[in-house]
Amino acid sequence: MSDLQSLVSELHGAVERKQFEAANDLLSRSKRALLMQNALIPTSSTPPQLVVLARQVLELGALASIRQTDAQLFTRYYQQLQPFYDLERHAGLPGQSSSEVDFSTSQRSKITGLYLLLLLSMGDSANFHTVLEGLVEEASLKGGRVEDDACIKYPVELERNLMEGSYDKVWRETKSERVPSEDFGLFSNVLVGTIRNEIAGCSEKAYPSLPISNAKNLLFLDSEGAVINFAKERGWILRDGRIYFPVEPEATARSERDILVASGTVIENALGYARELETIV
Repeated sequence: MSDLQSLVSELHGAVERKQFEAANDLLSRSKRALLMQNALIPTSSTPPQLVVLARQVLELGALASIRQTDAQLFTRYYQQLQPFYDLERHAGLPGQSSSEVDFSTSQRSKITGLYLLLLLSMGDSANFHTVLEGLVEEASLKGGRVEDDACIKYPVELERNLMEGSYDKVWRETKSERVPSEDFGLFSNVLVGTIRNEIAGCSEKAYPSLPISNAKNLLFLDSEGAVINFAKERGWILRDGRIYFPVEPEATARSERDILVASGTVIENALGYARELETIV
């Protein structure tokens, strides 16, 4: 047990220092040690202290994978952690007997919030709501709300703003002090990329053209040069300082009013943010 504790301590230091080569080696050694003690999946016979160490190893593995931008590996760690988090989930429910396992060092809230943010950035709404519904039910049984947890509230608020088409609010949230930790910020580029493509798709349907200067703020890009590169990637036409969107065959039969009704809310929210930026500048 003491050898495993030393490994976990070294692993924690390597992950915090972002020494990922060392961290990955320590993760392999730690998981082998846990496997030898049949502790990678907790059972009723697993010593409580060993349960805690196993959970810490998997949580550190999850954080290391996030910091190495390996979403698939993070997802596997999240799944491996669920039996440990089930213990924590059940321990706090009314009528359940107290557990000898120490949950004070658990990073369940952070890992779950990161997983929700990952699902959101991937556009996986179905799994996002499946996980969220479980959290809502658990919080209700414990007499609380999911919004009471900052790590869960953050992706929930982002998802709500996305569903409303309030992309300006999403952008602000990803750049604000309300981001729970640096690890959550690592998903910002992916999420903003998702938003940018959504706005681009709506813009193509809502307008025949836009000035490049407006598109810069509308698409949350840093320069007009970045707008030009993005426009070329999407096959937009650039002429006389404007972007001209390709006209889809079925769109020609629709009136401009119908098109604006279909996607006006999204564009107006984003353009409002663009105008606000222009007044600041």
